[in-house]
Amino acid sequence: MTNYKKRLSEGIVSSFKKQKTLSDFFPAKDIALSGSQSENGFSSINKKTVLIESSGRVENRTLKEKRGSSCLANDQSPAGAKFNKKKWISGLTDEEKQLLNTEITTMDDSWLAVLHDELQKPYFLDLKRFLATEECQGVVVFPPRDLWYSWTRLSPLSQIKVLILGQDPYHNYNQAHGLAFSVKDPNTKIPPSLKNMYKLLKTDYPSFKIPNTADLTQWAQRGVLLLNTCLTVRAHKANSHSNKGWETFTKAAIQKLIDYNTFKNQGIVVMAWGAPAQKTIDSCRLNGNHLVLKTVHPSPLSASRGFFDSHHYKKCNEWLVKRYGNDASIDWSLVKVNVPNHHELQ
Repeated sequence: MTNYKKRLSEGIVSSFKKQKTLSDFFPAKDIALSGSQSENGFSSINKKTVLIESSGRVENRTLKEKRGSSCLANDQSPAGAKFNKKKWISGLTDEEKQLLNTEITTMDDSWLAVLHDELQKPYFLDLKRFLATEECQGVVVFPPRDLWYSWTRLSPLSQIKVLILGQDPYHNYNQAHGLAFSVKDPNTKIPPSLKNMYKLLKTDYPSFKIPNTADLTQWAQRGVLLLNTCLTVRAHKANSHSNKGWETFTKAAIQKLIDYNTFKNQGIVVMAWGAPAQKTIDSCRLNGNHLVLKTVHPSPLSASRGFFDSHHYKKCNEWLVKRYGNDASIDWSLVKVNVPNHHELQ
């Protein structure tokens, strides 16, 4: 079992009162990017696709060891031994306990450790009041409540190597289950955007066998965070829960992920597909440790304008292997007999 497969030990805790953000305890030192830089720290962007690589030079083995150390039980990082869940819960008001019950009971502890302050901010509590009102009015909301935070349980903070950022959850029955682009039900038709994602995989890795399933749980378990910018939606009404607070929350989650890896002096790959995802990433604080890949959304409405030429899966693995070794590459296969990886590039 590689270091990437080690989970954060359960029971890792820290104090709640006056908890500061990760950047307060460990200020990130930005690494200059090569090429022209805009105010937000990104190099100039090609309209179809962009690959921003670190100009920082750190010996590969050292980075590999540092990434592995993030999974240790005695980890003293901000996501490690500084969050006391029980003490935090005891400090909540009765209303907060009721509003945040889903987060308390279903969010992975590694994510709760870095996001608990965010959950108590007025905007998030207002979001939860809105969702409670929806429920009281009999509105059908997708995904089911216990699946809103599937992405945290399947992709603990220390295991993530890649972020694929989606937009809105699927809004029909038997589709959304808390992972962007993924459909758990094996009897549900594969959505068009995911079909195009499979098509690109087939281009990057000719041996990739296109599955008859839309379930991407295996990717999440291998270190691919499949996160939507909005985590809920009304049945049959796309974007119906947008601008209610989810976008602020998921941006905060992404920033915590970036800050965590910056503190560890390691990087992740971010795939931002479409203008909304790119806007979210552009507003985050990144540095040269991370690889950002941008192109149009895989939707049939836009995929022909650059998605199929982006080669993001291939570029992702090339970058991970170059920095962290062969075992860092993502196994994109969803069929057991098919294991495309970085070695196919050689």
